[in-house]
Amino acid sequence: MSLTGHFIDDDWKLHKKILNLCQVKDHKGETIGRKIEMCLREWGINCIFTLTVDNAGSNGATIKFLQIVTKDWEETILEHEFLHMRCCAHILNLIVGDGMREIEASIAKVREAVRYVKSSPNRNQTFISFVERLGIESKSFLCLDVPTRWNSTYLMLETAQKFEKVFIQMNFEDDSYSSYFMNKENSGGIESPSGIDFQNCRRFVGFLKLFYNAMKKFSGSLYVTANTFFDEMFVIQENIFHLSKSQNHFLKNMATKMESKFDKYWGKMDKMNHFLHMTVVLDPRKKLRFLKFCFSKIYWNEVAIVMVELVRGSLVKLYDYYSCVDSPKVQVPSGSERTHIEGESIGCSDPYAMVNSRFNRFLEAEQSIGCSNEIDKYLVENCESRRGMDVLAVPIFTIASESTISIGGRILDPFQSSLSPLMVQNLVCAQDWLQALVPISSCKSKDELEALEDEFHDLVIRQAAIGGGSSSSSKGISIKVDD
Repeated sequence: MSLTGHFIDDDWKLHKKILNLCQVKDHKGETIGRKIEMCLREWGINCIFTLTVDNAGSNGATIKFLQIVTKDWEETILEHEFLHMRCCAHILNLIVGDGMREIEASIAKVREAVRYVKSSPNRNQTFISFVERLGIESKSFLCLDVPTRWNSTYLMLETAQKFEKVFIQMNFEDDSYSSYFMNKENSGGIESPSGIDFQNCRRFVGFLKLFYNAMKKFSGSLYVTANTFFDEMFVIQENIFHLSKSQNHFLKNMATKMESKFDKYWGKMDKMNHFLHMTVVLDPRKKLRFLKFCFSKIYWNEVAIVMVELVRGSLVKLYDYYSCVDSPKVQVPSGSERTHIEGESIGCSDPYAMVNSRFNRFLEAEQSIGCSNEIDKYLVENCESRRGMDVLAVPIFTIASESTISIGGRILDPFQSSLSPLMVQNLVCAQDWLQALVPISSCKSKDELEALEDEFHDLVIRQAAIGGGSSSSSKGISIKVDD
């Protein structure tokens, strides 16, 4: 299990740290929950803001367990009412997966054609000669996908459809290509792609681009991602809705399947973490007005009003919590102090400027009438013009946690394959923390990168036997877990 912490420090810098990479004896929700609790206690972390997990069935039990055992921890926020954050990337995978089944046969044919070209240098050179003869210009070239990763399938289809004429021509002129598909043992019984197959893939690629762009935004780790969710979700939902009403039978079936999966996870407010909507409200260009606009375009106006009020209620809850914990006591001026303030213009070098200053304070008070707190005042103000905390630290995906497992493969060579689980955890965490101090992108050469790795290995060897951890004073840390 990989446990990754996200937080924003006092200098407004976003941090991502691998906290633990440890073994769990089974995939039961309580087992995983107890392991997370133990890891957090070892680090001295006494509060968690959110826990981002994928859609495995056991994760629901994990969340419920942690809500109970950490409910009384210091600085627990709103009794973990909004603790559970579903991985948006996994939900996108499920939605796209349902849509891809509609053209699974066409995708398989294109994949096999690409595999044929990429299988040998001679076949690849023959393909290039057809490209040059047909005068096709493209900066991209064929790439074979990983069938279980739809984003790689998107890239394969996006490039392959540009060379449709080449594949069709090869089917007529290249005996090796045509005989490959005629031999069922070679191609697995799949026929060569036809013009209809490429047409289906082209239509799907145009729609899939929305999901691909959303996935790229969601999966970032060097910038906040919670504020990117709603815009992407709204655009995707609108496109799915319109395509489900399409006269094109292919597009309609594909969109209908996607719509069903979309509604399962994001169709109703009670299925979503309200923090995903609060980030919209905290954008001074959007506030509640943008939510109302988007909801009204998808649902009935009555439903939109109810949904907006639910978000407002959750935001007020969060504001009230921070007001009680963090806000300083406001001293109301006494009568003598108030008289002094109002008489500031007497003897002032510029009494007119002082009057204007007092008038501005009067206007601020007038505008805030009826606003019981700062959040109400913020919401009634006009939105800022559209120009180019804890809530922002919430990660909406678990991809970074999953990549931790891949990191282990890079640091364990054949001579280190017998390391204990504790040592593996030390190696992975140390590499992650050191690379955060000196990002790989800043290394100018392979030698510099190797020097960094040597330094980190030496450090781990010196510290591994010591063990222990450190405490964190950051409030509202957001955690991602992947097992």
